[in-house]
Amino acid sequence: MLIPIVNKYDRIIGYKDRKDITLDDIYRISSLWLINDNKEFLLSQRALTKKQSPGLWTNAADGTVEKGETYRQNMLKEAKEELGLELKSLKKDKKVEIKNIDGHHHFFAQWFVGYVPKEQNFKIQRSEVEQVKWYTPKTFMIEYQKNPSNFHPILKECVEMFESYLKQ
Repeated sequence: MLIPIVNKYDRIIGYKDRKDITLDDIYRISSLWLINDNKEFLLSQRALTKKQSPGLWTNAADGTVEKGETYRQNMLKEAKEELGLELKSLKKDKKVEIKNIDGHHHFFAQWFVGYVPKEQNFKIQRSEVEQVKWYTPKTFMIEYQKNPSNFHPILKECVEMFESYLKQ
């Protein structure tokens, strides 16, 4: 699978096979934040068999953008694959640059927000996702502060977002 390699302005400068990407390379991922009618966020626990960050809780779904895909196309594909969701609309949120998150990665993460009913049934892809769970921003903050090692390091970048929802 070829992955677009980008410069510091998120412009494609080449392509590499996923296994050949180094810390010097910057690539793209898309990340999905799902919110229900009660303003709860869906977090997913990464499959215990994942090579990177097995068993850690993270946002609803994410994926590495492949050659020929936009951030949005990748997110729609990953939501269907990982959660069984056919999302009709996604709100584009902020894009963040993540450097050296665990000694291995440097990427731009384009965040998307989707809205689903709390009763939404998910058909999770077991090779990617162990389980999913709804969190209120307050519950997330309490659990994150108690046990940050249970959560993917990328969520450290998101604490601000959860805190802003608490103020609404």
